[in-house]
Amino acid sequence: MIGRLDYAAINGVAIQAMFKAKAHMPSISEPLRALIELRVSQLNGCAYCVDLHTQEARKAGETQQRLDCLTVWQEVTFFTEAEKAALAWAEAVTTISETGAPDALFDALSAHFTDEQVVDLTLIISQMNTWNRLAISFKHRPEAR
Repeated sequence: MIGRLDYAAINGVAIQAMFKAKAHMPSISEPLRALIELRVSQLNGCAYCVDLHTQEARKAGETQQRLDCLTVWQEVTFFTEAEKAALAWAEAVTTISETGAPDALFDALSAHFTDEQVVDLTLIISQMNTWNRLAISFKHRPEAR
């Protein structure tokens, strides 16, 4: 349900280009991608994207407990160190005007991921922030299932 403008219908070419960009970030596994997209959407308060990426995470094999505790990932032991580094980076990039994407988080991320993966993760985070801003701005909300 879109409460304002149907941005995909109005500028479908640009929206399709954004979808196509997803194929050019292959170094990140689908389960990690889904976690990152979900966490960014939670931070931004995007109901449509939280609903969508929760479903995608389940399809990628994510457990309900990890999804339930994603908002408190720092407090639990069942996320790997690499996942924690990626989640911390996602939070820092999403709130970049406050954090400045600190060197310590970049260094922690780089300890677990290749340069290509760091770039792809950052692209995923950036693109998710764009999707969230579109959905929130145009009041794109999930339908009840």
